[in-house]
Amino acid sequence: MAKLSLPLLLFSLICVSTLVAPALARPSPSQAYIERSCHGTLYPKLCIQCLSGYANDSIESPQQVAQAALTVSLYKALYTRAYMVKVAKDLEEMKAQDYQPVKDCLDQIDNGIDQLTQSIRELRRLGQENVGDNFYWHISNVESWVSAALTDATTCLDELPPGNRMSKTKAVLKGKVLNMAMTTSNALALFHRFAATYGVRATTKP
Repeated sequence: MAKLSLPLLLFSLICVSTLVAPALARPSPSQAYIERSCHGTLYPKLCIQCLSGYANDSIESPQQVAQAALTVSLYKALYTRAYMVKVAKDLEEMKAQDYQPVKDCLDQIDNGIDQLTQSIRELRRLGQENVGDNFYWHISNVESWVSAALTDATTCLDELPPGNRMSKTKAVLKGKVLNMAMTTSNALALFHRFAATYGVRATTKP
């Protein structure tokens, strides 16, 4: 599998629409492949916006698309965590009532980062090693970890303070976590597409 470049901008990438090629311009083969792949996700526009930064990496296989999507999800999680750490620190210093639910949410994001990191490494092994009879075991590992990361993100959303408490900060937090959950959902769908090329039926939903 061709090695995908990882621009530093991805660390703070918000998946803005400016990454998408103009409608009148003819997309490159990689861009066209990404767009076709993203149509099978729950959030196709977000998928295309986030993965268009990889259009110059000669993406031409389901595995490459899945690898790129998982990488985007990981950097989304890292970006979200960096913001949440600051919020949690401020709340702790103020001895605010909302510190504990935010801290619990942060723990979920940490878990998700670990799981996405393992998923990326595992999927990369499938392209670099002769896994033989262990192929389906590796596939199952990735699916389990990405599914768990998605569950962690949705659990985090549920744990954030309800109602009007910390309304401004809560809105920003929820927006970041929701964006992470959506990109992870897309990554899971694209991984299922890759697994399906080997006759592996998905056991979890994106």
